[in-house]
Amino acid sequence: MTDLLSLGECALRADGADAVEVLLTRDDTALTRFAESQVHQNTARVDGEARVRAVVDGSRIGVVATNDLTPAGLRDAAAAAVEAARVTPPDQEFAGLAPPAAYGTAGLDDPATAAASPADRAALVGTMLRHLGAGMVAAGTAETGRHEVAVVNTLGVAAYHATTRASLTVLVSGEDSTGWGEHTDAAISALDADAAAARAVAKVERGRAPVDVEPGDWQVVLEPPAVSALVEWLCWLAFCGRDVVEGRSAVSGKLGERICSPLVTIVDDPLSPSMLGQPFDAEGTPKQPLDLVRDGVAAGAAHDRMSARLGGTESTGHAYPAPNPQGGIPGNPSMLPGDASPDDLVAGCGRALLVTRFHYTNALHPLATTITGMTRDGTFLVEDGEIVGGVRNLRFTQSVLAALSAVEAVGRDTALGSEFGGAVRVPALRIGSFHFSSATTF
Repeated sequence: MTDLLSLGECALRADGADAVEVLLTRDDTALTRFAESQVHQNTARVDGEARVRAVVDGSRIGVVATNDLTPAGLRDAAAAAVEAARVTPPDQEFAGLAPPAAYGTAGLDDPATAAASPADRAALVGTMLRHLGAGMVAAGTAETGRHEVAVVNTLGVAAYHATTRASLTVLVSGEDSTGWGEHTDAAISALDADAAAARAVAKVERGRAPVDVEPGDWQVVLEPPAVSALVEWLCWLAFCGRDVVEGRSAVSGKLGERICSPLVTIVDDPLSPSMLGQPFDAEGTPKQPLDLVRDGVAAGAAHDRMSARLGGTESTGHAYPAPNPQGGIPGNPSMLPGDASPDDLVAGCGRALLVTRFHYTNALHPLATTITGMTRDGTFLVEDGEIVGGVRNLRFTQSVLAALSAVEAVGRDTALGSEFGGAVRVPALRIGSFHFSSATTF
């Protein structure tokens, strides 16, 4: 702890600066990859960054980043940030640096995860491979890591946090079908490689001899990996503070109004023991639970100090590293569970599709929260409340808010994961109408 904090303090006495803020991060990550049912790569990476923000003449801001995490490197970065600030126009939106504050607890710093070896990760892979049936091969990853972050500034902020993360993924391929499994947790000991592999293998077996179905509007059951993509995109497209304030968000002017089904509640809560968050943001502002959607009603937006000033409110502790013109961004969203079992979700369907996950999603119309992507690794036809077999994948084009407005049931079980490497916890959903725009040949 003292290492990162003391490094940051080396930059606080920069000559010519009115104020200085230093954000430091250090990541120690290791990854084991496997393909064709064999481990083929082990990687390990230790990386760190210091980002120094200097203030000159009250509102001229300079930001310099460096990977030279030595006292001399930090002092050089601070001097360069001061020089950059001197030739930068005044920033009328600058809201000042964060004051000192008390912080809650978040995440878990698990020694066994931080010290995990290639053999430990290979053991997880071996557990998954033992589930393969005849004619199946598997590919995927087992990853462990530790993330450290510190924020110090000349107003007295001195914040430090460390957390670990472990995850595994498995893609099982059969002759004409595939299946997906994943698990993420703060501790390697909590990973359930057996369950992840069993799910993937079951999808391969159930999805054999896939058939074509027509694109169009379908009732769907989306499993947590697919719901994760919807929630992450919604947070980025609709709940960034500056976008909301400036009228560039789907919820601009609609806070307090219903925007989706009353079954939907989404909370950004990095302090939850079920998440992998940290207790402060990149400016050193404390993080707290933030309602984004409560019972279908738009309840709040994520702000850093700049977007909060523009909106006449307070920072919600969602700053990202400077320079960040977008304002606050939700980074730890959770959709609260309902009471439906997995069987209940399927049993409530007429003719529907069950989707395991989405692949290659992209935004098409941010203001409408419209995204596109494809189904992958387990797409099934449901008829009269029962899964009848696999179908070939489809491309979708769908407004996230429209999909969440059509939610009919919410699963009781949640899973932690992310399509894009962050952390989001969500249940499965049954949705009354979801638009698939075209079919595929696989």
